[in-house]
Amino acid sequence: MSESRSALTPDALAMMDAIARSGSFAAAARQLGKVPSALTYSVRQLEDALDVLLFDRRSRQATLTAAGQELLDEGRRLLEQIDAVANRVKRVATGWETQLTVAVDDVISRTTLLELCESFYACSAVLAKSASGGRGTSTPVPTPPATRLRLRTEVLAGTWEALVTGQADLAIGVGTNRELPTGVTMKDLGPMAFVFAVAPHHPLAAATEPIDDGELIRHRAVAVADSAQRLTPITLNLLAGQDVLTVSDMHAKIDALLRGLGCGFVPEPMARDHIAAGRLVVKQVLRNQLEGRLGYAWRTPVGARRGAAKKPPLGLALRWWLEQLESETTRKALLERHGSRVGDRIK
Repeated sequence: MSESRSALTPDALAMMDAIARSGSFAAAARQLGKVPSALTYSVRQLEDALDVLLFDRRSRQATLTAAGQELLDEGRRLLEQIDAVANRVKRVATGWETQLTVAVDDVISRTTLLELCESFYACSAVLAKSASGGRGTSTPVPTPPATRLRLRTEVLAGTWEALVTGQADLAIGVGTNRELPTGVTMKDLGPMAFVFAVAPHHPLAAATEPIDDGELIRHRAVAVADSAQRLTPITLNLLAGQDVLTVSDMHAKIDALLRGLGCGFVPEPMARDHIAAGRLVVKQVLRNQLEGRLGYAWRTPVGARRGAAKKPPLGLALRWWLEQLESETTRKALLERHGSRVGDRIK
């Protein structure tokens, strides 16, 4: 370790801060519980180690040089980071996960999701239930969350893949018609209705309803690429031989439909405002209208050894998110609040 690095201790940085705040060596010495000569000696040792002058000796006051001001500014930042790390370690020790990754399907309301993030960061107390599945007493934990949130947007099977491969702790918007592997729990989020839509200037806007497959195949479809890398990608309502424009997410698909670049099924809540404004036209087709049920799923901790009597409890961050998802209002908002209305925050 270099001499300069060994000299830049938290105590040395705190000493610089005390001198700058008090305005003199004598006042800083009283504040730190030292005699002035000891403080002066410590400053000279720091200057020798860094090979710079930190204070202007020509002034009777503790006047910083440019190098001293830089050390003070950076030192204060480092002290804040040291305090933050110490506080974070303490909070993690209370049961908060270091990081929580939430995989969210593209059809889930971004507005509602970010409002949940706001609430998560603002929460000042979480009821940490006992590890016995909610039985017994609840203990308030009066600490802000120490957990770093990581959100990842996925499409179709990609949301489920992120969960089952361990890349996510919680998945919101997964299809419920699947077999659950060991260590995964799922609950119902709600129904998601789809409509077949085109732009008013698209040729199908004037087509006689219901539109059959023979007519649909003559027109380009807009499809969203499944984000799954390992699982079999899901393909919905594409006809063999039909021209396809593939986009990365549902928002891009709706934009393509608005431009008349193709036709396709979209979630009714995401298209609702465009339909009401006449920017998209809903058409009836002979093939089955899409409506599926979505759920949310999470990975549950596995016992440390085979035959363990108890599984480790869920982390406080995941527990907080699961508590929010117990609310019917929250679940409905995640599926339907895709408009730009202001003032209708979830409660």
